[in-house]
Amino acid sequence: MNQQQDITPAALPDGIIELQGENFLRDTGGRLVPIDAIKPEDLLMDETTRRICAYADELSARISRFRGHTFDDIASAVDLMTEKYGRRLGGAKGNVTLTSFDGTLQVKVQVQDQITFGPELQAAKELVDICISRWSEGSNAQVRTLIQHAFQVDKEGRINRSALFQLRRMRVEDGDPEWRAAMDALSDAIRVIGSKEYVRFYRRDHPRARWEPITIDLASA
Repeated sequence: MNQQQDITPAALPDGIIELQGENFLRDTGGRLVPIDAIKPEDLLMDETTRRICAYADELSARISRFRGHTFDDIASAVDLMTEKYGRRLGGAKGNVTLTSFDGTLQVKVQVQDQITFGPELQAAKELVDICISRWSEGSNAQVRTLIQHAFQVDKEGRINRSALFQLRRMRVEDGDPEWRAAMDALSDAIRVIGSKEYVRFYRRDHPRARWEPITIDLASA
């Protein structure tokens, strides 16, 4: 049975424009083209695209409603647990894990900070460049590659955050003062501009089995 039958699609316009008793579709240039003058394969593609997008719109709306209800239910459970039993679920940042009594179902809420970097980042880069030029040619090539990679900007103008945080965890021999100053500047450059909540779902056959994600992402479904 077609799984799409489980979803009632939103009523998307069919794109047909009626003028003086004749039906038209608008082309990519905004011109009205009589349906009789459009190739059958183009009409089929138009119809299929509109039908799929109608289901996609409805599914997107359902997922949005589901997400809202999920966070509301979790917040209610946390508040009730705190008020009635004096026990608060979750960590300081709002991370929460709910598990079914039989240990086979789990809901996780994870809160991730959204960060950006201030002007101190440029100072950190200049200090790191000084360290690279001062270190001998025989220094660890992997370390040099990581340093150079960390400050590269991608096509969207974003700094490689993962590599920058790896730099902060690196230990440099002899406690190089310029390296310490660079890492201090890097720490000062970090700005937390907000946070985003993620909810994930898991299941397993029995309490000793490995957790498996309940997939909602279309790309990995």
